[in-house]
Amino acid sequence: MQAISSDATEIFARLKSAAFHELVVSSMAGERDAIATLFTWIRPAIVRYCRSRIGRSGSAYSSADDVAQEICVAVLGALGRYRDEPESFLPFVYGIAAHKVADHYRRAGRDRSDPAADVPDGVDVSASPEQQIMAADLRDRLAGLLDTLPPRQREILRLRLVVGLSAQETATAVGLTPTAVRVTQHRALAKLRTALQRHEWV
Repeated sequence: MQAISSDATEIFARLKSAAFHELVVSSMAGERDAIATLFTWIRPAIVRYCRSRIGRSGSAYSSADDVAQEICVAVLGALGRYRDEPESFLPFVYGIAAHKVADHYRRAGRDRSDPAADVPDGVDVSASPEQQIMAADLRDRLAGLLDTLPPRQREILRLRLVVGLSAQETATAVGLTPTAVRVTQHRALAKLRTALQRHEWV
């Protein structure tokens, strides 16, 4: 799993801000400008989540990006029915996202995801063909390593490190306490760290 980029850090910070919660409130009231801005802010997090769950098709993320678009449309359709606190909006979005990803795999005739170990923010045009091959091999190895975790641990890592949810938001999304989320995340990272130290590549 890649280190969190500066772009991702900016996405996470924006979704934690008071301004974001104000956007949610204004969007719930049906203000069009607020709704447009809200989706500009949440779409990058949705794309990151879908790419981490669905991965690539060849060298592209087209399927993941299509599912991300479906999620945005579904969230827009459900926005008028949302009545919870603004702080619970991201877990609400995650719930829709999880269902849409599951629908994607049902349509594809698969019952599990092939998670991507990283979520690039752009295409690296400077890498040589040899470097691209080495990077792809490393990505596949890390994806296999991540896949050794139990499903609950994998999902919590995605929500915390890829989507950027807080422990409280993740707890709301998966039905655990914030303490249990932190413990699960710690155990998952410890298991990955141990496997890396032992070179247990899958």
